[in-house]
Amino acid sequence: MAFLLSRYMDKSFYKVLDFENALAEYFGSRYCVAVDCCTHAVELCMRQQQVQQTSCPTHTYLSIPMMLKKVGISWNFVLDQWDDLYEFGNTGIYDAATFWKPNGYIPGTMMCLSFQFKKTLSLGRGGAVLLDDYEAAVDIRRMAYDYRRMDMPWKDQVSLINRMGYHYYMTPEIAQIGIRKLPTVKQTTKWTWKDYPDLSKAPLFNE
Repeated sequence: MAFLLSRYMDKSFYKVLDFENALAEYFGSRYCVAVDCCTHAVELCMRQQQVQQTSCPTHTYLSIPMMLKKVGISWNFVLDQWDDLYEFGNTGIYDAATFWKPNGYIPGTMMCLSFQFKKTLSLGRGGAVLLDDYEAAVDIRRMAYDYRRMDMPWKDQVSLINRMGYHYYMTPEIAQIGIRKLPTVKQTTKWTWKDYPDLSKAPLFNE
């Protein structure tokens, strides 16, 4: 289901909406919100769900536990022998950075994708959230765009900005590359927990 276009949006951002809708159709989710990277996608989901406590696999990418530490969530490392994707505790939020499967969306969840240059859909940088909750999708979209509304000029919204935004949006240029590549992309690499080091040994996470 597409987000409604707004006549107040810069028309270049229509490309982002087109890319989001193409991703939602590909993975089988109701909505998709494109952002600038997967780690920020996870962060926005954590913030939107107001997660207070969770767990993180010992074997994952470095930015994930760094993000949890930055946001101030209470968390602990767990040995999760994941394959393709993993869930943060019982939050319903998935790190799906290495996941790629048509119609693979898990209903009722938030699945965070990565388009980093080594991933299946290689865009250099970028991420997205797949979800089926409209209110959550709107909220995450606003957070990614400095908590702006998309149906009116941002300069007229000063009195409406009552929450933090995070400037994590995907640029139209990246979205355009995604639109071009998506129809022909094929998974070439498969990742598991074994492809990542044990981050619990890093001094940063033992302070």
